[in-house]
Amino acid sequence: MSRHIFLDATPPPYTGSRDVLDKTAFRKTLSVLAARVPPARTRVLLKAEPLKKFLMDLPKIRTVVPDPSNPQGDRLVLLRMSDKADLPPEAKEFLDNESTGLVNYTMELDYNYWNADEILQAFLPEELREGAPTGFAMTGHIAHVNLNDEYLPYKHIIGQLILDKNSRTRTVVNKLNTIDNQFRFFKMELIAGEPDYIVEHHESECRFTFDFTQVYWNSRLHTEHDRLVQLFKAEDVVADVFAGVGPFSIPAAKKGCAVLANDLNPSSAKYMIKNVADLVRVSCEDGREFIRKAAERVLRDPFPPYTGPKPSRMQEERERRQALKEGRVPIPKVSNASGDARKAISHFVMNLPDSAITFLDAFRGILVDDGDRNLCGIYNTMPMIHCHCFTRELEPDKAEIDIRTRVEEKLGHAINEDVLLHLVRSVAPNKEMYCISFRLPREVALCKPV
Repeated sequence: MSRHIFLDATPPPYTGSRDVLDKTAFRKTLSVLAARVPPARTRVLLKAEPLKKFLMDLPKIRTVVPDPSNPQGDRLVLLRMSDKADLPPEAKEFLDNESTGLVNYTMELDYNYWNADEILQAFLPEELREGAPTGFAMTGHIAHVNLNDEYLPYKHIIGQLILDKNSRTRTVVNKLNTIDNQFRFFKMELIAGEPDYIVEHHESECRFTFDFTQVYWNSRLHTEHDRLVQLFKAEDVVADVFAGVGPFSIPAAKKGCAVLANDLNPSSAKYMIKNVADLVRVSCEDGREFIRKAAERVLRDPFPPYTGPKPSRMQEERERRQALKEGRVPIPKVSNASGDARKAISHFVMNLPDSAITFLDAFRGILVDDGDRNLCGIYNTMPMIHCHCFTRELEPDKAEIDIRTRVEEKLGHAINEDVLLHLVRSVAPNKEMYCISFRLPREVALCKPV
């Protein structure tokens, strides 16, 4: 069968300037065969077995189009070949019987047809095409990339491609290698679009508003956020030590949990206050100090008891309308759930993988207050600790030994109860992110602080 059966719809070789992107250079004309048929007969051709392998199948190209010579009359069913000789006998016979003739149809492809990766492959010098950086992550309306040095001369063109080819995007930034040393967020530069860094990001049916240039947010961790929140019971109290703008805290509160949410970064705390749901108490202090005070704070100022799931606004409105329709006075529903005030922390979340393990010594003596009074009477079950961390060990067994060794060294005690090691993701060729979960040993919570 002829080579023409597969149409070459790749972009043409780029001959324009590489200082700017010449969009007019991306034009290509394709001539294909088309079967002319009355509108009522198009379905017969589209379903015909003899034509199954020969119908037009290019992305964004319709298989059936109006006949340019008679737009209100016949239709053209496009085929993916340019020469009648490429049709096998059975397809020719079928078309002779079912169509009113074969004609040539010209398709014009331009810059809007090809995706960002195809355009970039044509634009870049040949030695840079392998591994071309069209992948990006979205946070609200911002697309962010991490460009290697060899692609930096083309950063604005890469940014413009991402902007042009993704309708949700208004701003494109390149994350720089420099990191804020105190608050651990990435520095970034604008490479395309508007300098608008205040985003509204949606995750886990929650809305988060924040300045992306001032806080840490990683959209690739949404699965990990969901995983941990699934472990919490609605009646739990959660202490989020490095809460950021609340990717664990806000979904946990929506579930019903009471939350102590802390972050050292004043910008994170500011935006978390904007994002908070009911039963979230926000603080801005050192993580070690937060851990030491958390248990006593909840004991002295308990959270109200869990009162069951709150009806949605839609459900409340539906019930209000039904009551009015029946001539009744709408009465807000009050949950029948009852219980004691929540005085004990069930979970500590420590999502600062670069250094969270170094804060574990702060758990020594957290259930002994300043007057040496034992606060652990209400803790029939000790809280779970969920500590994110990095390791250079790529084999799971060696990774577990490495992480447990560092955890136990900082705690000053072995961990043996409810220990779970979860691989979150690979962050570099020789670097893995894990979350180690374990129940805080009672001996650690009752020992004298260091």
